[in-house]
Amino acid sequence: MHSDTIAAIATAMSPSGIGIIRMSGEESLAIIDKVYHSKYGHKKLSECDSHTVHYGYIYDDNKLVDEVMVLLMKAPNSYTREDTVEIDCHGGVYVMKRILEIIIRSGARPAEPGEFTRRAFLNGRIDLTQAESVIDIINAKNDFALKSSLNQLKGAVCQEIKEIRGRILHEIAFIESALDDPEHISLESYPQSIHIVVDNEIKKIEKLLESFDNGRILKEGINTVIVGKPNAGKSSLLNILVGEERAIVTEIAGTTRDVLEEQINLNGITLNVMDTAGIRKTDNVVEKIGVDRARKYAAQADLVIYVIDASAELDDSDYEIMEMLQDKQTIILLNKSDLDIKVSLNDIKRHIDKVVIPISAKEHQGMEELEDTIKEMFFRGEVTFNDEVFAINIRQKTSLQISLECLHHVMESIEDGMPEDMYSIDLMDAYEELGKIIGESVDDDLVDEIFSKFCMGK
Repeated sequence: MHSDTIAAIATAMSPSGIGIIRMSGEESLAIIDKVYHSKYGHKKLSECDSHTVHYGYIYDDNKLVDEVMVLLMKAPNSYTREDTVEIDCHGGVYVMKRILEIIIRSGARPAEPGEFTRRAFLNGRIDLTQAESVIDIINAKNDFALKSSLNQLKGAVCQEIKEIRGRILHEIAFIESALDDPEHISLESYPQSIHIVVDNEIKKIEKLLESFDNGRILKEGINTVIVGKPNAGKSSLLNILVGEERAIVTEIAGTTRDVLEEQINLNGITLNVMDTAGIRKTDNVVEKIGVDRARKYAAQADLVIYVIDASAELDDSDYEIMEMLQDKQTIILLNKSDLDIKVSLNDIKRHIDKVVIPISAKEHQGMEELEDTIKEMFFRGEVTFNDEVFAINIRQKTSLQISLECLHHVMESIEDGMPEDMYSIDLMDAYEELGKIIGESVDDDLVDEIFSKFCMGK
């Protein structure tokens, strides 16, 4: 438990209906007693029951500052497991700052970003995966990201990791006991039995790792790149998806020279959409830079939307784009399908086997089918959303990869006929690496880095 008392404004620093100032620490109750006057009597808040709400006023010495509601949460039954006080005041920026200043003058200190959640972690209220899920909930951009983060907050990842660590620790203890007392504990046939155990744990970790890309997309959205030749209708498509005129649309080919980025929510799915320069051979230095960037972003994308001008015959630039997208998750849009068609579905299928949708960006035709196709692709197998555990950040993924490597070393030792004490070295390494995920074995510097990403007051 920490001895000092921290305070911060927990709501946004903008005018609103209500503002919240939060305090946590052993002096929280003494501080609120100094600045709070009840409307209905003189009983000190420190003498009141936990988890109660009180109506009154905040004073600066004898000067009234604001009418407030005060929530009391006494240790250990609070978010931080410390005495915690929340002051609900009017949501003006000035009044929130004023109350915070009064609290700090009365004995608290300003909280660092994420310090309330950090205390919850350090005091054993939550594990590290749950702490990380808090910021993911705050940053959630869609229902799926929120659901996954809430599962982590409830301890889904922690439970999975603890079960794997528990089975690994059992094997370590058995090996050490057998080596210390060989007369009573036999290691005969043990390599065969531990092989089964380690193989099962490898499969569980691999399943967690397979969910990483899903988790990233859950949290960050699908990185979607729109490509095509100049004047194919890419910018018009972006404007339709965004719902406003974000990209310049003209009859002049090559209007888009750089990458335009927009984030949209499509049927509950977040798309990070990038409109790129038209891909073609050009001697224009600026346009060439844009074309190179288009190729680069397409190579890195989760999803590519390739727009073809159906009113113009395919040419070498189209064939180059199709070749580039052979191994990419791609939807092909046959735009300007309301005009004289010079490109058929068969023309495209001879060069690339992808979903093709006839559309007219000008007439807003085919947009529903595009949305349905993206949603179908999103749910069909490459990315699924259910109650599975998601290892949704790179820190967790890295520790899972290292622990998996350690378990593979155990399997190699078994197959090479190495002595059993060699198993326990790699098993212990895997056990400790998995402990880093939930915070049971983690450096202070890493903790500092994780919580520095939090907002103030959380």
